[in-house]
Amino acid sequence: MLGSIGPELLLDRRTLLAGGAAMGLIAPAAAAAHPEIIVSTSGRSGTQPTLTAALAVARSLRRPASIRIEAGLYQEKPIVDIPDLHIAGEGPDSVISFGAAAGLLDPQGRKWGTGGSATLTVTAPGVTLARMTIRNSFDYLKDKVTNAIGGTQAVALSVARGADRMIVRDCTIQGYQDTLYVQEMCRAWFSGCRISGNVDFIFGGATVLFERCELKSRFAPGAAIQGYIAAPSTPINVSAGFVFEKCNLIREALVPDHSVFLGRPWRAGGNMRLLGAAAFLDCWMDAHIFNEGWSAMGYTNPAGIRTQLTPQEARLFEGGSVGPGTAHSSPTRRLLSTDEMPFFRRDHLFGDWHPWSC
Repeated sequence: MLGSIGPELLLDRRTLLAGGAAMGLIAPAAAAAHPEIIVSTSGRSGTQPTLTAALAVARSLRRPASIRIEAGLYQEKPIVDIPDLHIAGEGPDSVISFGAAAGLLDPQGRKWGTGGSATLTVTAPGVTLARMTIRNSFDYLKDKVTNAIGGTQAVALSVARGADRMIVRDCTIQGYQDTLYVQEMCRAWFSGCRISGNVDFIFGGATVLFERCELKSRFAPGAAIQGYIAAPSTPINVSAGFVFEKCNLIREALVPDHSVFLGRPWRAGGNMRLLGAAAFLDCWMDAHIFNEGWSAMGYTNPAGIRTQLTPQEARLFEGGSVGPGTAHSSPTRRLLSTDEMPFFRRDHLFGDWHPWSC
């Protein structure tokens, strides 16, 4: 009888397990197992049509659960606010997609703004995302031509302040401007991910290790500068911001040589306590990287004067990288010594949190 029940029938299966345990037919450990909520485009009984719907079910359970997303396109804008939740797709074809941008209007008639534009937002600690695609489908290239909305920041994944201990494994994160937003007061580990964008496509004030990730720079027609990979806004009292270790820095076919900066230090809102920190360690860099490596970034200081935060003032480093994009002909490319590099390795970044051992 039990063997005929498919694993996708979550609610029926839970009822059956509870009844079987009461009759002594099922071991108590099996009855207590965390339920798996399944998201599917199939419409099968017991599955949920969207991640948003699955999150509502998970909240109602009032006990730990996990969510599995079957292959399919889910056009929605979910917020993950359940601590220690594990969400996994079946691979790149499990796609969460939405097309918001900072200058577009939300359903209430207000502009989304940068943070509000995110396709998927995580606000709770201890969340794990695995084996899925998170995409902001806003037509950035069209707007570059029409300049219709005046705000092309379009986040795919936002990790909010306090969403600490975030794990992202084997995910594809796609956008153009501001693809991945990882905010202050959180630590995150991205392993084996593919992140693509054009302008400042990894930005924020968190401490993040990107390990063995692919960072793809996307082409924007007519732009002499084809973008910036990182825009860290690290608080000055935080010793490490973004660390890219053993990552591959690649490009779309039309991105020219020497047209993309490794990054620039973002002093958000002119906040003088922010001093961006980033390090590229043992990475492979294609020839699209500028020889200068890093760029300055403008901000308005407390006196109301527009000025630049330069790479020399910020904490931007490299060490051990190879490939045609690793030319070190500029003083803006500061190399870490052999003695300095261990400080940025995984065991020194997160204190007593070691997500790779989970």
